[in-house]
Amino acid sequence: MLSHVYVHLVWTTRDREPILDADTARFLCRLLRPMARREKSEILALGIVRTHIHLLVRLHSTIAIAQLVKRLKGASSAVAKTDGRSVSGRRLYWAKGYSAHSVGLTQLEAVEAYLKQQPRHHPLEAITGWDGDLSERKASEECDAEE
Repeated sequence: MLSHVYVHLVWTTRDREPILDADTARFLCRLLRPMARREKSEILALGIVRTHIHLLVRLHSTIAIAQLVKRLKGASSAVAKTDGRSVSGRRLYWAKGYSAHSVGLTQLEAVEAYLKQQPRHHPLEAITGWDGDLSERKASEECDAEE
């Protein structure tokens, strides 16, 4: 029997600096989804503002949350560095730690809506020029279909 665990993850930029911009949000969407798939997980939704990121993730029951977060945070920072990607002139650094909350099947829609509302929830941290995860998710699915 195959089972899944649903988790709402949140982590912040180092010192909660408001360095995430539209290019970085798109980069994170394109990078994190395939990385999660390699870990037998699927990112169902992302909510990104200038200081932090929210993810709604479906994990396979054999995957440790800490392992997934370590890979997602570490790789996104490392790839940003090797690609010469700077965010507002600064390197992408994540703060230590993360928050993880289990999500029941009946809560999935509400959590996804909450992630989409992050720019309204944190209006001073909204990312100018980024339409949110929905457009990035479609682009990611189109790229997967072409491969």
